[in-house]
Amino acid sequence: MEFESSINNAAQTLHPRALQLTRDAEDAKDLVQVTFMKAWANRNRFNPGTNLKAWLYTIMKNTFLTEYHRKRRQKTHVDLSENQYLINSSSTHAKGTEADAGLNLSEIRSAIEQLPDVYKIPFKSFLDGFKYEEISEKYHLPIGTVKNRIFLARKVLKEKLKYFNQDYSL
Repeated sequence: MEFESSINNAAQTLHPRALQLTRDAEDAKDLVQVTFMKAWANRNRFNPGTNLKAWLYTIMKNTFLTEYHRKRRQKTHVDLSENQYLINSSSTHAKGTEADAGLNLSEIRSAIEQLPDVYKIPFKSFLDGFKYEEISEKYHLPIGTVKNRIFLARKVLKEKLKYFNQDYSL
């Protein structure tokens, strides 16, 4: 009985956070309701004396993320026709000929090389697949500085390469 009243008291604090996550009033209400259902179903896992709101927030966040990833997977379309090879071919994504695509790639590389080193080095590391934290550690920079430099590099490149098709993203 005490657990139920504690959960009901937490309802007002969960709804604003749910609204931030979902950005929709009805979805936020649904998320809070599902959170309460999961909390009730797993009430034996809650340790009395610990922070109930934090526990509920964690359930809500994990529920939201699970649903988000599930919806994202549902949007993935797989074409099983005999022409499947055309879906992922570069010719369907690039406008113009393959020669144009090669020229565009060389122009992009050239634009990256023209960046000042303070932007180019973190940006190229990011392109190579390094995470912000890894770049921060590798070059002994604060993580905010790394994020800022990568952002500014993108901004400069977008301006330099604005004549390219808008489908390209850096």
